[in-house]
Amino acid sequence: MPSKIVKRDNVGAILHRALDAGCGLLRLTPTWVPRNFLHPGKRIKLAPTDWYALGTHRGGIDERWFASTTEAANEGRAADEGLSYCMFEGERFLLRDAVTEAGPRLVGQKIWDKYQRWPVYSKFFDNMGPIPHHMHQLPEHAALTGQQGKPECYYFPPQLNAAENHFDYTFFGLEPGTTKEDVRRCLENWDKGDNGILDLSKAYRLKAGTGWMTPAGVLHAPGSMCTYEPQWGSDVFGMYQSLVEGREVPWSLLVKDVPEDKHHDLDFIVDQLDWEKNVDPYFKEHNYVEPIVDESRSGPGYTDRWIDYGRFSGEQLVSAKELTVMPGAKCTLKDPGASGWITVQGCGRMGNLDIQTPVMIHFGEEPWDEVFISHEAATRGVEIVNTGSEPLVGLRYFGPAVHENMPEIGDHRKR
Repeated sequence: MPSKIVKRDNVGAILHRALDAGCGLLRLTPTWVPRNFLHPGKRIKLAPTDWYALGTHRGGIDERWFASTTEAANEGRAADEGLSYCMFEGERFLLRDAVTEAGPRLVGQKIWDKYQRWPVYSKFFDNMGPIPHHMHQLPEHAALTGQQGKPECYYFPPQLNAAENHFDYTFFGLEPGTTKEDVRRCLENWDKGDNGILDLSKAYRLKAGTGWMTPAGVLHAPGSMCTYEPQWGSDVFGMYQSLVEGREVPWSLLVKDVPEDKHHDLDFIVDQLDWEKNVDPYFKEHNYVEPIVDESRSGPGYTDRWIDYGRFSGEQLVSAKELTVMPGAKCTLKDPGASGWITVQGCGRMGNLDIQTPVMIHFGEEPWDEVFISHEAATRGVEIVNTGSEPLVGLRYFGPAVHENMPEIGDHRKR
């Protein structure tokens, strides 16, 4: 049975008990998010009976969000949709409320002072086929509707991609030489069927165990690989493709995060795009990443790899790593900042919390695969032990400006 929910005003006492008992670690429960315009890819461990647990009118569940204090911007959403819960002694409380209660202890003083929240989150995105060519607004455009811009990162975990599903290619940006008038014409043709926006773009074959860094304002039509997506804490987007696999994309999804008086201002809608980055002739060179071993965090029987790294317009906003601990091995994980952890293979122990990768999760169940590693635990160090017979693998993502030794995009070519 799901745990009892503790309300915001009463979070303080249970939070500090949980942090003390977990030595700075908080166990999190799954956060499932539906999208009524997408088709579940069926690889994120959710039980087949529960893909439409929120009703067919809400759409299939094809996302699981991790360590999230960001609300999902879905029409008809539940009040806590997209928000992660902490679990302790049969009770649950929102991670967002925990950060409000003890921000510096959880996210670190610098992040708390600057953002007053945990400003990032990650997800598994799992769709059966391609989704519309869309972008996430730049900060200046998102601010017009009281929101924040969103860059995002991609990594394709091998553990979740035994099946490639229907279309393992992603379109990124626009072909060099494309003009704003070309894109405007696609918007003018919105109600004429396929508006042809993909004719202006290029598809890249997706490869398990690699990733991409996608800046805000850049068009992308993700393919059907299950994707781990660390990103900024915002759910803004605009979809520029009118028809996907024969399914209509309503105009409302193009202008969801556009000021109302600009809903039919085609020039404004086109100008939301970061044009230079969209038509970059070296787009792959500037945005594609492959794992890089962090020698300073690796040792006998364990390997820590950078999987999403580099900067967005010169800023270190979000990053991610993959830790592998071999059977019988252990390590002390020590990071310069807080992180959200999800176990994708094997079982073991993190501090005094058992961790285990589930085979199947029913909606409402509370498995032992997700943990929030607080700033105090990360900087002190957390022992991780593999107690199983296969590698223990976990993905974790970090907030802004925490690393001093992070690689830059393209550094994998130097190894």
